[in-house]
Amino acid sequence: MSPLVERGFANFKANRRGYYSLCVFGALFITTLFAEFIANDKPIVVAMDGNVWFPVVEFVSEKDLGGELDVLVDYTDPYIQDLLETKDAFTIYPPIPYSYDTVDFYVLSSTPAWPSAQHWLGTDDRGKDTLARLIYGFRLSVLFGLILTAMAAVIGISVGAVQGYFGGLTDLVGQRLVEIWTGLPTLLILIIMSTIVERNLFVMLILLTLFSWMSLSAVVRAEFLRTRNFDYVRAARSLGVPNPVIMRRHVLPNAMVATLTNMPFILCTAVTTLTALDFLGLGLPEGAPSLGELMNQGKANVEAPFLGLTGFFTLAIMLCLLIFISEGVRDAFDPRRVLAGLATRK
Repeated sequence: MSPLVERGFANFKANRRGYYSLCVFGALFITTLFAEFIANDKPIVVAMDGNVWFPVVEFVSEKDLGGELDVLVDYTDPYIQDLLETKDAFTIYPPIPYSYDTVDFYVLSSTPAWPSAQHWLGTDDRGKDTLARLIYGFRLSVLFGLILTAMAAVIGISVGAVQGYFGGLTDLVGQRLVEIWTGLPTLLILIIMSTIVERNLFVMLILLTLFSWMSLSAVVRAEFLRTRNFDYVRAARSLGVPNPVIMRRHVLPNAMVATLTNMPFILCTAVTTLTALDFLGLGLPEGAPSLGELMNQGKANVEAPFLGLTGFFTLAIMLCLLIFISEGVRDAFDPRRVLAGLATRK
């Protein structure tokens, strides 16, 4: 790790708001990674007649439990519950006995049901547990944003590096194409494409990636334009070092500070865009856990304000944490602060 990057991480850790926001966000995200063990209609462990199954991660049929059909067990079925009770089966259920797609046909009130001991944050108008959908939706949104940010970084860094390093006609033509692409109405194109192609996570990821790399391309291009004429780059070129090696070893490290500064903002944009498309019904497929779909439920069911408030506060807290992290990264890797800190330490 170079002294500049090391000092940048030290500056970020000294920024309490950004550092604690990262800790809180990381704890929430890591917790939701184990959503199947927190909110699920399948038991974590079933022990019966000397056999032990883990239905959360493996297929268990009714015949395995002494039933009649060779189909996946529906543990919410009273027949299965009576069967397990009759055979004195030992079961461990998750704290929330509902998955994101579990429809509670035995809810004690009309749907959407208000928060109760049975459903801690109530249910939507289909009888699905709000807290379970919130946990899965949070995980899906963050994973989607992280993957999109990584893909946008690869494209943006590659395009910006080629433009900035070679310059001249390559930079001129490339920059005009980037400007044309940047001027396209992104949201309108996403809405049109969402109505043409089949909606799924992979398609949404590709569509959003196509419009998320431009901001990184600009900063990387500027860093490569500035660095390509440095003495050590010229020396490497005169020694016959191939251009890809020079770009990767000698020039790219100088652009990583600007890249790291912008990546959290791309993550915020990815989460908000996916939420907006899901809210409009143009994002993920029907039934997928989504913060946007939860907020749409709140709009459609004004008599159940807890749905909209749950989605709103979840999205607000998530974006606040991401913005604080982004500001911390931006300030930590500000070249003026980093160089001032190195000079003070010396």
